[in-house]
Amino acid sequence: MNFVKRAGFSLWSRRVRTLITLCTFLVISVMVLAGVLIADATAQAKNEAKRSVGAEVNLVMDLGGQNAAGGLMAPQISAGTVEKLGASTLVQKYNYSMFDRGVVKGGTELVTGGTDTAASGMGPNGTATVGVLDSALLPDFRSGKFQLLSGAHLTAAGKDKRLLLVEERLARKNDLKTGDKITLGANEGTAKAEFTVAGIYRDPRPSSEPEPEYFVDPANMLYASIGGFAGLNATEDRSLKVTKATFLLQDAEDLPKFKEEAERIAGSELDGFQLDANDKAIRQMTGPLDSIGSTAALAMWLIGIAGAAVLVLLVNLAVKQRRKEYGVLLAMGEKKWKLIAQQALEIVAVAALAIGLSSLFTQSLTQSASQSLLGEEAAAARQKLESWQPPAPGSTGIDQGIDPNDKPVENADPIDRIDIRLDPADLATVGAVGLGLGLLATAVPAASVLRLSPRTILTKGK
Repeated sequence: MNFVKRAGFSLWSRRVRTLITLCTFLVISVMVLAGVLIADATAQAKNEAKRSVGAEVNLVMDLGGQNAAGGLMAPQISAGTVEKLGASTLVQKYNYSMFDRGVVKGGTELVTGGTDTAASGMGPNGTATVGVLDSALLPDFRSGKFQLLSGAHLTAAGKDKRLLLVEERLARKNDLKTGDKITLGANEGTAKAEFTVAGIYRDPRPSSEPEPEYFVDPANMLYASIGGFAGLNATEDRSLKVTKATFLLQDAEDLPKFKEEAERIAGSELDGFQLDANDKAIRQMTGPLDSIGSTAALAMWLIGIAGAAVLVLLVNLAVKQRRKEYGVLLAMGEKKWKLIAQQALEIVAVAALAIGLSSLFTQSLTQSASQSLLGEEAAAARQKLESWQPPAPGSTGIDQGIDPNDKPVENADPIDRIDIRLDPADLATVGAVGLGLGLLATAVPAASVLRLSPRTILTKGK
């Protein structure tokens, strides 16, 4: 009788042991397959989150470096240098801006009664004015928080023109519409210029809530074409300097390459700045995924290792119980490799059946279990985000135990659903793990017994 038939008869005659081994393999297969499926699903969800948010890098003031150096003025970088960085093949879009005080003149009146203008330090008729290359790329417009009601955005094509975006409450108070003129005065000196209202936008924040960065009434925030606004406070060399820049990369994986390229192109101009990858939104969205991924991986390893230990014990016990069988077969002239092959075939047959059974229900089981876990994690994450309170106006919040950097990112809700899909590659992975464990558990004890002679096995039982 060849060893293949003997393997079949052995499995059938030892049905209880075969069933126990099958159950052990089934547990290992289900846990390993579930871990692989969850890992694949979470990786896919993270990639989709990165694509939806985009890879954003901000060139901002290095607060640590400035404080360490004792600097009082915000660093500036040439707009030409930023444009060279924006021309990189790694960059999809870019934007830059600068801030200064704008003084409204010519009868234009600011919105009053909501925020204490004295706290902003802007003085009479002064308000925060941001010169920007492309207003559509500002975070509040990109996220949909700000809405352009009429007119058009400020763009790079009109950066040297004198154009403004005004908030609807300021426009309503002064009966302004697209195409009207507003006179703005310089921060220092007597210079003034006439700006055209290019568009009117809506900021949903109430006037009683000061703008967190400039502490002015949100209704009075002005956005101007950067070249035209910078001309009001032009430097001696008339060069355009900016204090912030944003780069939207083609791929989030290009961040290290972009940083190297920025250091090579900008050189010393980066002193006082830092390139900050805006991955906070991605971390906020994928936090629950990381949690269930680590939980699933831990459970997979624990149950997989425990199952493997049980499997090794079962196989060792089976090999010891079959010593006389081995001795008889060897005495009849059977080759040792055929006995090992028989034992391995029995394990492979049971493992293949277990893997096949696990593929029938593991996908639906994993979808249900992972969805339940992810829903709980996402709900906890949302509750934490909703409970965050900003510090009082004029306060950093540090003395109250509030970190302003913990402010939730808008339109970046924690992911609460993943799609579990079973691919042939996943089954191949589980099959390799299961068969590897089975063969290793079989070969080692079988080889140790078969090193003995048939006479020793039959006479001494060992």
